[in-house]
Amino acid sequence: MDGDGTQDARGTHANPVPRPAGPPEVPSVPPRPAGAPGMPPLPDGSAFLTWLRTPRPEALPGVWRFGHRPRPEEEPERIPGRQLFSGALIAFLVGWLVWSLLWNGYLGGWWLLPLYAMIPDSWAEPHSFAAVVVVYAYYVLIAGLIMVGVGRLGRWGEIWRRYGPPAWRRAPRAAERPPAPEDDPATWPALRAAGAADAADRLAADARAGLMRDVDHARISRAWQGVQSGRHPFATFTGTVLSHGAAACPHPSGARDLPARQARHDLLTGQVRLGTTADDARNPYAYRGTGLALGPELLGTSLVAVGPAGSGKTGAVVRPLAESLCLHALAGRAAVVVVGAAGVGAGPADAYDVVVRIGNPDSVYDLDLYGGTTDPDEAAAVLAEALVGDLADPHPGNDSRRATTVLAQLLGPFRAVHGRFPSVPELRGLLDGSPGPLAELRRGLTETGQESLLRELDARERQMAHPGDVGGVLADRVALLDRPAFAGFFDTSGQSRPFTLKALDHPVRVRVDLPARGHADASRVLARLVLAQFTASVTEREDRSLFACLVLDDATGVITPEAVRGIQRLRSANAGAVLTLRTLDDVARPLRGPLLGTVGCRMALAGLTPWDGQDFAEVWGKEWTEARDVTDRQIIAESPAGKAWHAVRRAITGKAPTARAVTVRQVERERWSASELAHAMPAGHAVLSLTDVRGEHAPPLLVDLRG
Repeated sequence: MDGDGTQDARGTHANPVPRPAGPPEVPSVPPRPAGAPGMPPLPDGSAFLTWLRTPRPEALPGVWRFGHRPRPEEEPERIPGRQLFSGALIAFLVGWLVWSLLWNGYLGGWWLLPLYAMIPDSWAEPHSFAAVVVVYAYYVLIAGLIMVGVGRLGRWGEIWRRYGPPAWRRAPRAAERPPAPEDDPATWPALRAAGAADAADRLAADARAGLMRDVDHARISRAWQGVQSGRHPFATFTGTVLSHGAAACPHPSGARDLPARQARHDLLTGQVRLGTTADDARNPYAYRGTGLALGPELLGTSLVAVGPAGSGKTGAVVRPLAESLCLHALAGRAAVVVVGAAGVGAGPADAYDVVVRIGNPDSVYDLDLYGGTTDPDEAAAVLAEALVGDLADPHPGNDSRRATTVLAQLLGPFRAVHGRFPSVPELRGLLDGSPGPLAELRRGLTETGQESLLRELDARERQMAHPGDVGGVLADRVALLDRPAFAGFFDTSGQSRPFTLKALDHPVRVRVDLPARGHADASRVLARLVLAQFTASVTEREDRSLFACLVLDDATGVITPEAVRGIQRLRSANAGAVLTLRTLDDVARPLRGPLLGTVGCRMALAGLTPWDGQDFAEVWGKEWTEARDVTDRQIIAESPAGKAWHAVRRAITGKAPTARAVTVRQVERERWSASELAHAMPAGHAVLSLTDVRGEHAPPLLVDLRG
């Protein structure tokens, strides 16, 4: 602006020239995005197809079969490098010496006789080109033969393979050829062979598009097995697959995977990887460095894991196995019940179909105290095992039959009168012998004319007057469940949603949270109750093609004589149990041997006590092994020169000259001694022996659970 107040026509950056007014500018519309912000692109099916086509050769029990490369049974002899180089050098010097002796004529001219016999006389003229070529070719041939001989003697080929160019670069893997269509599992050849080509094409297209998971493949394969066995109609299966593709034949929950996975699973073989077999001399060579995995074929013989707190029982054993069994349940292959204290790492609640939180008022489900049975005798047997099974004499011929009789004398009349079994307070009142409940029960039986049940009630009243009646002990144990914390549980009136283990005919995932604090005795009673109901239910299933497994974290006070007999029956019922213990002292002494002998898989974790290790050492037995005894014997020199030489050696080495004698003999020793289990096992490791349902077994293996 000038001094006279007029504005300069030239604009500056701070004072631009004003533009003439015009129509407002219309902002340009950005293009519509192809997808929601932050949404990653849909993955293709290459990862799934690679997983599906990875070879899984047959292997020894417990070997992780996914991409496994079998090893020889025996360890090949490996010569130490120092010995290998010294032998090669000596062989070279021997060959050089032999050639020098031949070349210089010290061994005569016999080695030239074949040359003179083969060439004509005309080639023998001095300075003949043909003679020079043939003679030197013969020299090269003889030198080559000597070189080959000393090379084989000195193992030059082994040096070349171990330290030469073949060892410098890693051999490239041969390009894997795509499998033939009839052998490609991604094309579902079984469905095509049965005439369901359209369904196979739909599943193959979903696999290539990345819409199929490992659980989907396992679930549909399980449904196809049902079609082949006649349980499901062929037309229904193909129609479902054509309509829903990879989401066909869903689990009742609708879930197609777990919320999260912590372990490595291979649903094609049914295995879950727990660790890596250590490269240790005590392990068989075929197992060293391989992955260690468990599956239903091994869990069908049951597993007992023993180790102190913090040794990895829950994190390295229970959690992966529970996770694997839940995946099998989603695939329609298994039913799983996981029992443990509330808050223990058995997986998130949304990974299960039923979560029973005993003592928690927010629990949606209740636990059926009588196992869903309507037979008073069966209910009495299961309940007696839960209440006083740990008090029964573990010796053969002594069990909880007296407690079963007492409960049956009360449960039968009560159900006949009320049409249901008694609740916990009602059962406690009947066992205490309170006159009011018994009189009411008698009156109901009299009105309905139940004479046989009246005799049962009369017998119960007579036994109550005798000293040593087991009814008082039962009443005390029932009182553990008759607490305010459990007031809303074990309801028998039909107002709650009780879960019964009769539901194990279906692929259900169940988690039972035991009360954590202040109710240790009640937790043991409930754990025994679940184990007794499990063993009674799975052995009565009509369809045993579904694998059923009970995972019991901390089986302290649960192992009873009847429990051991029940675990023995699981193998024939396509079922198994996984039990963990802090120490074998939590099991009665007479039951430790039968327990370890009943289960097929035994695991001893790091930190085991020597007395616990002794029980494992006894059940694992002994083996024949090669023992080497080395004896050093002092050499006595007789000649003056020998004595002088020995004096020089003693002055240089500080030791007297000795001769070493080695004696090799076969001895029988323990596979793993109690001392080795207690003191030689590294932290984070375990020693595990395996037996599958076919009877094949693996010796005790040192396993790194962190690998």
